Amino acid sequence: MSADGLIVVDKPAGMTSHDVVARIRRLAKTRRVGHGGTLDPMATGVLIIGVNRATRLLTYVIGSEKSYAATIRLGQSTITDDAEGEVTATVSVDGVTDEAIRAGLDVQRGEIDQVPSAVSAIKINGERAYKRVREGETVEIPARRVTISRLDVLDIRRTADGLDIDIDVTCSSGTYIRAIARDLGTRLGVGGHLTALRRTAVGGLTLAEARTLEQLEEIAPDVVSLPMAEAARQAFPQREATPDEARTLSHGGPLTPVGIEGPYAVFAPTGELLAIVSEREGRARAEIVLAPA
Repeated sequence: MSADGLIVVDKPAGMTSHDVVARIRRLAKTRRVGHGGTLDPMATGVLIIGVNRATRLLTYVIGSEKSYAATIRLGQSTITDDAEGEVTATVSVDGVTDEAIRAGLDVQRGEIDQVPSAVSAIKINGERAYKRVREGETVEIPARRVTISRLDVLDIRRTADGLDIDIDVTCSSGTYIRAIARDLGTRLGVGGHLTALRRTAVGGLTLAEARTLEQLEEIAPDVVSLPMAEAARQAFPQREATPDEARTLSHGGPLTPVGIEGPYAVFAPTGELLAIVSEREGRARAEIVLAPA
């Protein structure tokens, strides 16, 4: 059975995030596998997988800032806001200028209210939005506040199929890149959808650390690329405990706060990961204890 830790997978197109988890369970020879931050089947790139005790770190991974490379096609709207959905309208893009494209993306930078795509996993009255849409319902999802800290235009290409724009995005958790494409198309009056999406980073974990499923097959069952302690050092601020503090924390007791903005990782003098801690009300308390029993 594999060790505790994270795997940075370069997800291929055509697989769901759950499909990847199922494959890793087989390779790692353990049922305790989960993923942090779902990728649509058409999307590729960084998918963080937790194995054994590291599945408890995924709550924090999901909330991390994320980066993407994507391609928007203007002139066509689809029911899913991406290339997997049925085309619902086609409009000429002859009058769309590069300046109008850049202006339409400029207004989506910073802290904005974004309406998620109707075909999404968000629950409306207890049921997934995508299920309601596929059953013929018209779904209205309320806008949510997201932050798009970087939205760079890399290329604008005019082709026989329409107008394609390559973008590079860094954004908060919960941002829909499909919605950026849809909203640009709506603003320009020609419709738009996403034709390619590749996640390049989740927090500090990037494609540089990622392995394909084929590469993981070759090293199974030793598929964990970031053991628990190393994963926590990459993902969190750090604090080293004294031997007395380590004993207290491993039994769930509080520590004296030291003014680190949490959550942060606390390590034993030996370098072993003990817990993820947050400071509040004058105490540093464990959110999760990770010291082995």
